[in-house]
Amino acid sequence: MNIAIIPARGGSQRIPRKNIKTFCGKPMIAWSIEAALQSGCFEQVLVSTDDAEIANVAQSFGAKVPFVRPANLSDHHTPTIPVVAHAIEWAQAHGMAPEAVCCIYATAPMITRDDLQQSLHILQNKHCDYVFSATSYAFPIQRAFQLNAQQHVEMFYPEHMGTRSQDLPHAYHDAGQFYWGKPEAWLNHTPIFSSHAMAHLLPRHCVQDIDTPEDWVRAEFMCQAIRANSH
Repeated sequence: MNIAIIPARGGSQRIPRKNIKTFCGKPMIAWSIEAALQSGCFEQVLVSTDDAEIANVAQSFGAKVPFVRPANLSDHHTPTIPVVAHAIEWAQAHGMAPEAVCCIYATAPMITRDDLQQSLHILQNKHCDYVFSATSYAFPIQRAFQLNAQQHVEMFYPEHMGTRSQDLPHAYHDAGQFYWGKPEAWLNHTPIFSSHAMAHLLPRHCVQDIDTPEDWVRAEFMCQAIRANSH
């Protein structure tokens, strides 16, 4: 069996109640739950939360919330892997034997069932421990710069100051949507971003981190445009 685990703690700091704040007409977490259910990939879609209101919203959209996430795994310093490992241990203790486990972020409104299906196929047919969503940088990272204490420009890679963009290798980053993994990888706390992983690439226009109010507005515009073009 395959299970989805959606981490959704209650203490969002930068955007209060982010996981259940209304996004394009429904609670944010609902987009992740619905994509998981529509994909047909999972026998169980579980939400790991410490918050009763989030649990109620999640259940109303078809997810199961069979346990309360412990306080020691619910602060803003807790990484993702221990939260997923805890949920897997709970599932195994209650008679489940997952073959593949997908962590789906609660703030991934552009996630699609097709991407979940395609990335599961990669995990099942390639030699890897994880498959996660990723996208390319829009501009070569080798040409990036920072501002020093005097607000003057300093390149991170000055050796590429004169290199043409088309001569530089592509770079990619985590899309922050989902992470398929084998149970033993999650339980052993195997790092996701390593040679044990493969990436399922998404178009850049389908990826947006949502950490600030500005991110939120941009993501809603993107989602509205994607859905308008799909009809």
